[in-house]
Amino acid sequence: MSKLATDSSEITKSNAKPFLTAAWRDLVMLNYEVDGALLASYAPRGVEIDYWRGHTYVSLVGFLFLNTRVRGVAIPFHHNFTEVNLRFYVRRGDRRGVVFIREIVPRRAIAWVARTLYRENYVRLPMRHKVEPARVEYAWRFGGNWNHISAADLEPATPLASGSHEEFIAEHYWGYARRSVDCTVEYRVEHPPWQVRIAREAAFKGSVSGLYPPEFEFLESRAPDSAFVADGSAVTVSRGRQLGR
Repeated sequence: MSKLATDSSEITKSNAKPFLTAAWRDLVMLNYEVDGALLASYAPRGVEIDYWRGHTYVSLVGFLFLNTRVRGVAIPFHHNFTEVNLRFYVRRGDRRGVVFIREIVPRRAIAWVARTLYRENYVRLPMRHKVEPARVEYAWRFGGNWNHISAADLEPATPLASGSHEEFIAEHYWGYARRSVDCTVEYRVEHPPWQVRIAREAAFKGSVSGLYPPEFEFLESRAPDSAFVADGSAVTVSRGRQLGR
């Protein structure tokens, strides 16, 4: 049974039905400690910044989005693709979730569906990836240049330890997005716990100008404070519901 079962079960019937099913695989997670005040303006109404042992983080995450089905239907040419996102961590009561600053995918239709139904900040860009036993890399082209996130020299896979930093980063089962100043969209994500491989080498190489807000330019010059690759699993995502007006 996934950890999701321990979360609050108060949820509308329509939100409980899986809207999207897929497999998320080979998730590269580069994590940067930041001041929580940096994130306050990006938090939708009704959630608060989440902390691990007094610290909060933003993460650059790249992964394979496979076998995608919307309401059980596979969309031609859109069921396997790559995603890279920049995210941070929030709470709504006992629900631990994520908020996305920007999400990158290579298909216009995927970006449109996510913006329309979930109010997520998706953009379509050319992308590529390389998954090898000792190295995983995701790349996207923006402004005529290729940008990369990578994790390499990977330790053996281990289960997530309860209360660990890796668990804080990887184990979130709710997503939140701002629909308006007074309205937040909440959706549920379900998957079993993952195993992770700590990366001894990891980096982001590229430019954030024009893609991410200026306050995230530190990504260009700072090494991540931690990095690992999660093996991933099958996932289900429920249709979003509105909180507030």
